[in-house]
Amino acid sequence: MADGILGLGSGQAASLNSELIDKLKVAERKSTVAPIETKITNIATEKTTFSSIEAKVAEFLETVKPFDLFISSGVTAFEQKSATTTGDSVTFDAADVKALKNGAITVNIGQLAQKDVYQSNTVASKDTIVGAGSLTIGKETFDTNNKTYQQLADEITAKSGMNASVEQVGTNSFRLVIKSEESGTANELKIGGDASNILGLDLSENHMLMAQDMKATVDGVEYSVPSNTLTVDGLKITANKVDSKVIDNGKDVYTSGSSINVVQDNTQLATQMQNFVTKYNELVSMVDTESINPDSSIQDKSSIRNIISQIKDKLFGSYGTSSDKSVFNYGLGLDKSGSLLLDTTKFNAAVQNDPAGLKDLFVGTAEKKGLGTTLKETLDDMRYSGGILNLYESSMAKRETTLTADKTKAEDTLNAKYAQLALQFSAYGAIINQMESSFGGLKMLINQSTSNN
Repeated sequence: MADGILGLGSGQAASLNSELIDKLKVAERKSTVAPIETKITNIATEKTTFSSIEAKVAEFLETVKPFDLFISSGVTAFEQKSATTTGDSVTFDAADVKALKNGAITVNIGQLAQKDVYQSNTVASKDTIVGAGSLTIGKETFDTNNKTYQQLADEITAKSGMNASVEQVGTNSFRLVIKSEESGTANELKIGGDASNILGLDLSENHMLMAQDMKATVDGVEYSVPSNTLTVDGLKITANKVDSKVIDNGKDVYTSGSSINVVQDNTQLATQMQNFVTKYNELVSMVDTESINPDSSIQDKSSIRNIISQIKDKLFGSYGTSSDKSVFNYGLGLDKSGSLLLDTTKFNAAVQNDPAGLKDLFVGTAEKKGLGTTLKETLDDMRYSGGILNLYESSMAKRETTLTADKTKAEDTLNAKYAQLALQFSAYGAIINQMESSFGGLKMLINQSTSNN
């Protein structure tokens, strides 16, 4: 018998106890709360399944991006370049791959750009007083009266176009080192004033580097620039050292140099297209499986089928300036099961013989977008507010919120009902106990009367 107010009765009242109420509550919970809990659990499973579909859409999107006209990297699959280089006097980098022109470029470096650098005579400490007088550097004038070398260095550094430091160059010796911030003759430091003599900056042996421009020839064209880098046709050229040269008939003839040969690189196109086909088939297979599986946790199967419908609508459309191109013209097709196939032989032939047509089909132009550009926009729209994927996620979240509220309400109702029933059982038990007690006294009187007779 259960403890508590419902366990006080004896006889018939004993059957109205907490154990009976618990059994009744459990039975009713199975028909009211449990179904809602099952739906909430199903939504959790549905979220997991839908996340897998979203992941496949994202994977497919990554394979589409190289064929998008507005690719964030700025270079589509049809604009890839490769290069071979010789020599070590310069290094090459693609500042703008799109601007790179195919062909060989030869570079010769005749002079490296450098800063203007001065050093002072040695002193014993950073705190040595410079002395009276003024120091002029270009248009700037510095009063050195009662200033230490370090204080002067700090004042110079605070000015634009120059910097200074006090460097320890020996056990007990320091020098004030003054440098232009940038290289090139335009950044030359013109030093003068009484203090320049005190510091020893007027000595030629203390003018450690003279500002000069880089001098180079690129395919015979002469350049004189203030830094050791220049950009020609999208190619960033950085000078590392001066090339060797000899004088021939009064002219400089280079005996060393560097070169780069830029060529169109379509070697990855077939691989990129195969990735496109593979990820498309994986996405279609997953959606088909969830669409026809009666045990799938996906509730709105029409929405996920619509994902594939939108993709297929773009995939099998017509593209090109004259809308006369389709994927079927360039090696893509369908097998008996509807999976996308790539005929690499036919596709590679198109890469070699009709790259412009292939680019027109997949990339297109701003006026006539290609398949890749259109498909990228379609997949992006699915994820944005109002798109299929976004709406489905919102729907699941809304259903989960509603079900959670319904579950709370159902549990509250159930608890209230059986709390009331417990009170009623308690009252009934008390009445039954009273009746049984009264009947017990009457029975005793009857028994006594009978025994006296």
